[in-house]
Amino acid sequence: MSDFSEAWARTLADYERHLVQERDLSDHTVRAYLTDLASLAEHATLMRVDDPSGMTIRTLRSWLANLQTRGKARTTMARRSTAARVFTAWMERTGRAATDAGALLAAPKAHRSLPPALSQADMRGVVDAIVESIDDDSPVGLRDLAVIELLWATGIRVGELVGADVDDLDASRRVLRVMGKGSKERMVPYGVPAQDAVAAWLERGRPALAVPGSGPALFLGARGGRVDARVVRRIVHDRVAAVPDAPDVGPHGLRHTAATHLLEGGADLRSVQELLGHASLGTTQIYTHVSADRLRAAYAQAHPRA
Repeated sequence: MSDFSEAWARTLADYERHLVQERDLSDHTVRAYLTDLASLAEHATLMRVDDPSGMTIRTLRSWLANLQTRGKARTTMARRSTAARVFTAWMERTGRAATDAGALLAAPKAHRSLPPALSQADMRGVVDAIVESIDDDSPVGLRDLAVIELLWATGIRVGELVGADVDDLDASRRVLRVMGKGSKERMVPYGVPAQDAVAAWLERGRPALAVPGSGPALFLGARGGRVDARVVRRIVHDRVAAVPDAPDVGPHGLRHTAATHLLEGGADLRSVQELLGHASLGTTQIYTHVSADRLRAAYAQAHPRA
């Protein structure tokens, strides 16, 4: 049972419908928002604020201060602060509160740590190890190779990969149609190695795993259904682990890797933003730090006056 009032429960239920039906957010994003706001509701109830319309800036600051004393990370604090501000703005906009209690709430700045990314040599090692491990056109091996090649080539999210259908591929132009966050569709290009790997999977791997209920899914699991995101994460972690000294990364790490390699190869930031499906260029800019660090390391090793 939730540790907050019926008024809070009703308002949060209304807000959930708003997030799903009006903003069309993903299930994962909606759950994250509601988890953060449930924490706020519980704290507000302890402060005898039994109705969200009675919230003030004092309520919000007390909640964040409590989180800080419990040792929550700055990234968590920043995310919850943002969730609260978006929620209180919606409350005022829809007439559920007379004022926006979160309008003056300052968001703690989150540390932006450099994402792990594999070097080009590491990625070639991952691909070579998969190729060497494929015996007699193993359908799972062919699938894993196609998954790794496509993630590296495109930088798409794991959800976009598992949601792709066979018809989303345009082999003649070497582009893949994906559905990103907020149901935004985009086309992402991929190269010849990924094309070859995907073609081998479709020709010799997928038919071996397909069952009557497989549907149009591009990638299949061992039982013939659409492959699950957890399976893809395990594929990436296991395949990368075969390369000595390579950092442990999952599908999101391959997304970072693709972006880093694009920038190292001379791609402009705006193009990388489009490829990755970032709504803001600021989100893409973190990858410039990764490339700059590698450039600095190469300079220190190679230049006689470094």
